[in-house]
Amino acid sequence: MTTTPARARTDVAPAMTATAGLSERTIRQLGLGLTAGTLLWAASIFAFTTVTEGVPERIGDLTGLAFQLGVFCLLAIQYQTRATGKSVVLLKVEAVILGIASVWSLLHGVLPSNLQDAAWLVPMDICWPLSMMGMALIAIKIAVAGRWRGALRWWPLIAESWAIVAIPSMVILGDDVARWVGGGHLLIGYATVGVLLALKPHLVVPTN
Repeated sequence: MTTTPARARTDVAPAMTATAGLSERTIRQLGLGLTAGTLLWAASIFAFTTVTEGVPERIGDLTGLAFQLGVFCLLAIQYQTRATGKSVVLLKVEAVILGIASVWSLLHGVLPSNLQDAAWLVPMDICWPLSMMGMALIAIKIAVAGRWRGALRWWPLIAESWAIVAIPSMVILGDDVARWVGGGHLLIGYATVGVLLALKPHLVVPTN
């Protein structure tokens, strides 16, 4: 008498629902991290505008840092799910630039006033807009790659239109109006991306 082990089932889906060990639960948590960071920065913009001095400026820096940490949550999901396709070079470059920008936000928020405008901080400051440009390129690649589905394929493009909407409104309408435009756009864009990730994490899990 011989005993033959049962063959492995090939029609059963794996327990993990995302690539590289990223579960739907983790995607939800990271999505909420993005939303939380965005809400903090938006609240600061509503309260003080983006052009401030003194304590409001420091609050803007530190809430901006909270937003940047939230963007890192988004970037982690994009990397783990290969949202831009097979190549992840752009995501890695973005992580470096965003990291430098985040260090600037922290230092500018806590350093003494006489060091806030130090020359050695200027290159780090430039990484702030560069990081947002990088996220815009990533959003385009996500839309083209089509690995993310439904609203999450396109909503990052809405989030990344912040500069196109907020900066002209500041020039044309002034700071008092622009803060509502800029803060509101953060809610419509990034905060909503985080909520969508929390509610529909399956839309970013690769199907191939």
